[in-house]
Amino acid sequence: MPRQLGELEDAVMTRVWQWNRPVTVREVLEDLQRERSIAYTTVMTVMDNLHQKGWVRREVDGRAYRYTAVSTRAAYSAALMNEAWSTSDNPAAALVAFFGMMSAGQREALQDAMRVVQRDDPATEAVTEPATEAATDPAEGDESPGGPGR
Repeated sequence: MPRQLGELEDAVMTRVWQWNRPVTVREVLEDLQRERSIAYTTVMTVMDNLHQKGWVRREVDGRAYRYTAVSTRAAYSAALMNEAWSTSDNPAAALVAFFGMMSAGQREALQDAMRVVQRDDPATEAVTEPATEAATDPAEGDESPGGPGR
C-alpha cells in the first residue's frame, strides 16, 4: 500500500499526472515557480525520490531524465481510500461515516461506479439477471393460491 504523498511530492505528481507525458525536472520547476520559490535541486531530489519509491519511471534524454507516472491519480486515490478503510476496526461504520461526508454529486458518482463494477462482475450478473427476468416475465407469475400457477 502506498503511503500518502508529502505536500511537495503531491505538487510534483499533480503536474506529472495532469500533463500525462514524459516531463523534465526543468518543466516541473518552471511550473512550480509560478506558485512558490523553489530550487532546481529541490525538485530534482523530489523527482528522484519519487522514482526510488516507484511513483515515476525515468528515461535518459541527453543529459537529463524524462519522468513518467507509473500509475494514475485515480489509482493512487483508490489505494489510499482502501488502506484507510482496511485499517478500521469497524469497516462498515467507517463506510457509513465516509458516505455521510459525501456531497450529493459524490454519492451519484459512487452509484455510477457501483453500476460499472456490478456490470463488469460476472458473479454479480449471474445473481441479478435471473431475478430481474423473473420479476418482469408474466409467465413466471404468482404461485400463490388464486394466482396464475393454480
